[in-house]
Amino acid sequence: MAADRRIVIENCSIATVDADDTEYTSGHLVLAGDRIESLGAGKAPEGLENVVRRIDATGHLVTPGLVNTHHHFYQWITRGLATDHNLFDWLVALYPTWARIDERMTYAAAQGSLGMMARGGVTTAMDHHYVFPKGSGDLSGSIIRAAREMGVRFTLARGSMDRSEKDGGLPPDFAVETLEGALAATEATVDEHHDASFGAMTQVAVAPCSPFSVSTELMRQGAELARRKGVRLHTHGSETVEEEQFCKELFGMGPTDYFESTGWLGEDVWMAHCVHMNDSDIAAFARTRTGVAHCPSSNARLAAGIARVPDMLAAGVPVGLGVDGTASNESGELHTELRNALLINRLGAHREAALNARQALRLGTYGGAQVLGRAPEIGSLEPGKLADLVLWKLDTLAHASIADPVTALVFGAAAPVTASFVNGEQIVENGRLLHVDEDAIARSTRDEARRLARIAAQA
Repeated sequence: MAADRRIVIENCSIATVDADDTEYTSGHLVLAGDRIESLGAGKAPEGLENVVRRIDATGHLVTPGLVNTHHHFYQWITRGLATDHNLFDWLVALYPTWARIDERMTYAAAQGSLGMMARGGVTTAMDHHYVFPKGSGDLSGSIIRAAREMGVRFTLARGSMDRSEKDGGLPPDFAVETLEGALAATEATVDEHHDASFGAMTQVAVAPCSPFSVSTELMRQGAELARRKGVRLHTHGSETVEEEQFCKELFGMGPTDYFESTGWLGEDVWMAHCVHMNDSDIAAFARTRTGVAHCPSSNARLAAGIARVPDMLAAGVPVGLGVDGTASNESGELHTELRNALLINRLGAHREAALNARQALRLGTYGGAQVLGRAPEIGSLEPGKLADLVLWKLDTLAHASIADPVTALVFGAAAPVTASFVNGEQIVENGRLLHVDEDAIARSTRDEARRLARIAAQA
């Protein structure tokens, strides 16, 4: 859309999630091309030129688009398995199946994962993909293609594993890459797909999977590769008590100290989960500005524990929200994580003072933008930022009697998405995806899930 073409949105509540948490009870936004041109209280200015569309958003709350900071798209076709396992047992149960995925499966699974998030207000997504079976095709390319077709802004965290069972890791021997192969493939993915420009639709991060599936050398050289290429770093960290014990037995130190020893703390790094963090761990993350992807539903599903999010925020640690893979969060929706983050954290030490509605919304928007290194572009509604935003319908039975719209969004039932925009282009209308066929995706994900189950059973 050319920069001189405008969309005007009026008569809506607005939560900007800017530095001052500015809100408008009844306000307007003007989108010009891919940017937010202006916003404020009351009606839009008179006399605007080249207005191609006006939206009467009465009964709606407008927020920044949600930003997902941790996911594993391929797991969409292994949902509902190993439902009563802790993390390590769950991984051992599922790795043999995951190691049989191929390009057709990852494409369908990416469509399912992305579609479910986009319908629920996600405008920026990421995928931590770390399973690359030999001869499986162009898995990274298939995932990026699915995001491009859906119109969602996207970060591919190109993962890897090289520590298999024979080396003391959890993945089966046939499910890992070599050190040299993983590094070469990761660098090739960055070279082919990463876009460093403002407003980029596709970016790539370097993302060895976890301390218990990756060699120390892959961690070290992965960090060196990312910094040489100028891209971000991502991995799992401090997810379970068992992981902490594993690190102490294998490396003689806890996860945070191990990460620091391999170059994996810094403002260009974000970690998934970070459930078992002591005061010194949190201080190290705050000192280095290392980010955290908080995944409350997955942490509960796998009985991992409650992350100390209030303490992280108080210390200045950047924190965003993550769906995590849908084999450990079958709903696959990020907007439900706003509510779950607030409620689960109130079960912790801070009780009712842990998080409030606006802090939860910030985690899912600006916090996520910080974690992905894109806060200058997205995560809040401000003039000059990219026009990534969501219109939540709050005047139906589910929410109409809740006076405060942000409270309605976070505490209430999952709110319908009337419209979602990325770069000023609409990708969702009345809860339906505009650029892809949802019913066709449902069929293909079902078929690929069944095909994978057959292949795994025959192996």
